[in-house]
Amino acid sequence: MTRQHATERPFSHDDFPEAPGTYFCICCGAPLFDQTDKFDAGCGWPSFTAPLADEGVGESIDHGHGMVRTEVHCNRCAAHLGHVFPDGPAPTGLRYCINGVALRYEPKG
Repeated sequence: MTRQHATERPFSHDDFPEAPGTYFCICCGAPLFDQTDKFDAGCGWPSFTAPLADEGVGESIDHGHGMVRTEVHCNRCAAHLGHVFPDGPAPTGLRYCINGVALRYEPKG
């Protein structure tokens, strides 16, 4: 899915733990998001207000499905992660809408 730039069905990965932890790229293991930046957007995909580090997540324009969206990908291996939208909560106002299959969660500890 990450190599074909596909999107998983909504609500198919809403089982991530809520304990402190880090989300890594499923393909290369790069650290991408922190649990403290995760929120429930009600959209059916894991959502974050910001990446763990700006250099970990890249952006490109996606013209697929008759829309213009901002695609996000792993900067280390180019795996498709999802999309970012300007309708998130403070402090960033962004919603990184990420495919759960693109993430591997590890608890802190």
